[in-house]
Amino acid sequence: MRNYFSTLSCVVLTLCSVSAFAGAVISQDALPEKVQAAFHKKFPNAISVSAEAKTHFGQELYLIAFKEAKEADARNIVYYRVNGNFYVNGDEIDTAKTSVEMPPASYENLKATFNDYDIKEAILVVNPNGAGEEYDLVVSASGVLWHVSLDRNGNITKKEE
Repeated sequence: MRNYFSTLSCVVLTLCSVSAFAGAVISQDALPEKVQAAFHKKFPNAISVSAEAKTHFGQELYLIAFKEAKEADARNIVYYRVNGNFYVNGDEIDTAKTSVEMPPASYENLKATFNDYDIKEAILVVNPNGAGEEYDLVVSASGVLWHVSLDRNGNITKKEE
């Protein structure tokens, strides 16, 4: 029980510290208690936890990125529904502009929106309820980091600093 509270305290402190540096990151108060409880039950050894509010396949979700204490180098990404139910794992994909892991139209749409950009992070979100996939990107353009969501056709569905 003591381990649970110390882990929970670390997560709360991490979420608070991360929220000061990124607009899309969820503060400790904004992350629902059901999501926190379900996450800690499934990943009791999680460290370096950060969370963001996302929308995929018409559902409000929380992206939670973390590392496990025993595998401090490996980064894990999971999505939870707002009611605390696990949704799907996110997979980091190639960020090169020549990558075939995203639809070709995505690069054209990013170029039209940002002119000169660099993809810092790309996450594939596969629909657990059927066919299709969507993408979460962190894009650097003109010295600003943007959080961008793409649909399965490569269209930008959400863009925020």
